[in-house]
Amino acid sequence: MEIKTDENGFLPTSRKEMDALGWENADIILFTGDAYIDHPAFGTAVIARVLQREGYRVAVVPQPNWRDDWRDFRKLGRPRLFFGVNSGAMDSMVNHYTAARRLRSNDAYTPGGAASFRPDYAVKVYTNILKDLYPDVPVVIGGIEASLRRLTHYDYWQDRLLPSILIDSKADFLIYGMGEKASVQLAHFIENGSWRDRQTEYGTLRQVAWAGPEKPAPAPERIILHSYEKCLNDKKAFAENFNLIEAEANRWEARQIVEPCGDGYVYVNPPFPACSASELDSYYDLPYTKLPHPRYKGKHIPAYEMIKFSITTHRGCFGGCSFCTIAAHQGKRIQSRSEESVLGEIKKLVRMPGFSGNLSDVGAPTANMYGMGGKDPDLCRKCCRKSCLYPALCPNLDHSHKRLLKLYERIGKIEGIKHVYVGSGIRYDLFLDENGFLDDSSREYLTELITHHTSGRLKVAPEHTQDRVLRQMNKPGFKLFERLRIEFDKIVKAHGLRYQLVPYFISSHPGCTVKDMEMLSRHPSLKGIFMEQVQDFTPTPMTKSSVSYYTGLDLKTFLPIPVEKNPDRKKKQKSYFFNK
Repeated sequence: MEIKTDENGFLPTSRKEMDALGWENADIILFTGDAYIDHPAFGTAVIARVLQREGYRVAVVPQPNWRDDWRDFRKLGRPRLFFGVNSGAMDSMVNHYTAARRLRSNDAYTPGGAASFRPDYAVKVYTNILKDLYPDVPVVIGGIEASLRRLTHYDYWQDRLLPSILIDSKADFLIYGMGEKASVQLAHFIENGSWRDRQTEYGTLRQVAWAGPEKPAPAPERIILHSYEKCLNDKKAFAENFNLIEAEANRWEARQIVEPCGDGYVYVNPPFPACSASELDSYYDLPYTKLPHPRYKGKHIPAYEMIKFSITTHRGCFGGCSFCTIAAHQGKRIQSRSEESVLGEIKKLVRMPGFSGNLSDVGAPTANMYGMGGKDPDLCRKCCRKSCLYPALCPNLDHSHKRLLKLYERIGKIEGIKHVYVGSGIRYDLFLDENGFLDDSSREYLTELITHHTSGRLKVAPEHTQDRVLRQMNKPGFKLFERLRIEFDKIVKAHGLRYQLVPYFISSHPGCTVKDMEMLSRHPSLKGIFMEQVQDFTPTPMTKSSVSYYTGLDLKTFLPIPVEKNPDRKKKQKSYFFNK
């Protein structure tokens, strides 16, 4: 099937570019809060290319001006099928504000790093405008902002519970998680006219949510949550909802989730199964230019500069950290690309203008989970543990690093490659316990990582030193970091290196007090370490930590835990990072 792009290889972003392709209209128009960068690290580009492969005419409107007469929302006209909307690669509120709720002065996803090129709550704002202009055209929302706000959620910036984003945005459909298969499914569904038959047809859609007046019938394949209104009046009900949602997300075969809200209901259908390697390869093998659109005329886009010479090896994370949204969006199960797909992408990257031989990152949410999974899939099908690592390493987990080491070796042999860096985070509890290395690939992996894939600083995330805080984070005890430091020091000494181990910590996490931060700052194992990797905890939608922050409860026991919300005391907690 012929795939049409403009003369530079991009999808059209203007009426002029559509005319040059001979399009009277587009089938699908995607609105995004980011600049348009045709690179597989940016979700808009991936979804656009996947839909294009299916034969659809796809156009992109990046960073539309929502303040004026809405001309950016009118310029490409009415799509044949639907509008797609996302806020960009980040939740717009996280993008705009610091943990102290101060407005940021820059935006890495905008040319020149300029701020204020997307609105607060971008998905809601964009969708409201489109529904005002084209009330009869379906709007499909997705991406990180929509995905993690698909049900009742705590909004830190308004300090209150908000209903599903479907309610406030008035969108017709919401795709949650990584949306390639769901986007194609929904495009076919809308094209066939099935979207008009709500009662009988919507339940067939995988990984899609919608809101409507239809009352659900009790069924074994469905769970019904406490209503939004009950959650407003009962914090424990909100916590109970979260536990059910999280447990369902970790099941191999999930059930449909229904949440009453106002006079209607929000339905969230089960997700698609995890991608196979061939499916994932097919998404990364699409004809991306790997460049920003020419409309930016060479302007510096910070987020692009960070990733333009990086490679994604896999998706998902089974670490289960309480404050992290990766599993809620990408899934718990690791979906790895084949070695040939990764190597093929790198060989193309070597030929790109400006490539000097250095890969800035070969990784993923957790770089060293590549190729890992359950030894016995049947046991995984029965399991709904949040984490394969906490409170103890799952005995069914194949945590060997041999496949990843082989991949590094093959990458290093590609002509034109000088250095291969791992900039993504790693989990050291995948190769260490308090007694030492876990298997024969563990020492080899850490040695290879330190000596060949860091630029002199190995950054890791123990997050805290105090066990009672780490329990709230679903993170291993600090003794494991102490063991890592011993092994790190041995390796750098043996190789004559003057490298640094740089730990990352979080202040003001639920369960953490000023006393805990004081004890962190005085911990003897941190002597001589420069503590620059610091962050004040920011509650983000659909995490255990944000639910605990709002409710003040331990979500296992429902007993109260300390939660620091006072800005001055939060600042004091963070200040302990810099005490010597």
